[in-house]
Amino acid sequence: MCGIVGLFLKDPRLEPELGGLLSDMLVTMSDRGPDSAGIAIYGKPVRGHSKITVQSPDPEHDLRVLENNLAAAGIASSVELKDTHAVIDSTADPHAMRTFLASHHPHVRIMSSGESIEIYKEIGLPKDVVNRFDIRKMAGTHGIGHTRMATESAVTTLGAHPFSTGPDQCLVHNGSLSNHNNLRRELVRESIVFETENDTEVAAAYLTAEMAKGKNLREALTSALEDLDGFFTFVVGTKSGFGVLRDPIACKPAVMAETDGYVAFGSEYRALVGLPDIESARVWEPEPATVYFWEHAKAA
Repeated sequence: MCGIVGLFLKDPRLEPELGGLLSDMLVTMSDRGPDSAGIAIYGKPVRGHSKITVQSPDPEHDLRVLENNLAAAGIASSVELKDTHAVIDSTADPHAMRTFLASHHPHVRIMSSGESIEIYKEIGLPKDVVNRFDIRKMAGTHGIGHTRMATESAVTTLGAHPFSTGPDQCLVHNGSLSNHNNLRRELVRESIVFETENDTEVAAAYLTAEMAKGKNLREALTSALEDLDGFFTFVVGTKSGFGVLRDPIACKPAVMAETDGYVAFGSEYRALVGLPDIESARVWEPEPATVYFWEHAKAA
């Protein structure tokens, strides 16, 4: 079943409230998927800096030593620990950091990388995941969240949404893809590596691969209507904004609201009722097979 939420802030005055607003929206969707949950938060990028969010089932052993080990390898960085996750902020080449992690910390899993994005996800109810990572205290420009009822793969941290397969990009999904195994084989031939059996990871990798061919996100989502079979609602986050796409049948519930201050998405309207000025919002159901996308005019 699963529950999706998304919030894109047009009014900068709301940015300090992003974590709290998004958390409340996700917790409201708890009964749509009680096995795991996750949130992607997009903050203001710092010029010349990149971030990698990592996770370990044994953070005491794997994460507390990261900063010293990176420094010993000549990679200047700061590491902020958050429960089972850590955010590595560095001016070093992201590829060098990934290579170091793969070689020296093979048990550490990368949740996301880029200039703006941080992803936190774990097994458990949304309220517990939100509290573990202090999501309510986080500021940012936009974010998406997901609470999962597993149907296509095991209940694991890596199997939780969002999935990120490209810089500052992530995807959450409600539904099921029927051709994901065939598509997975095609993407593997393009040297894409998968970490789970989840069909959503395939969808995320598909969009990344399409954009690597020179398409923008709107074009990649349009291509998905031809290449992906099944029923789905996608909410995609990028450095500059977020997009929404439903399959041509649109059997999964979805509702959106827009004011002068924000654009919001929820699997159900009740996820939106606590947002500021919701009573004056334009509320609608996104059309089937239609790409919706909002972005900030000047991405840093």
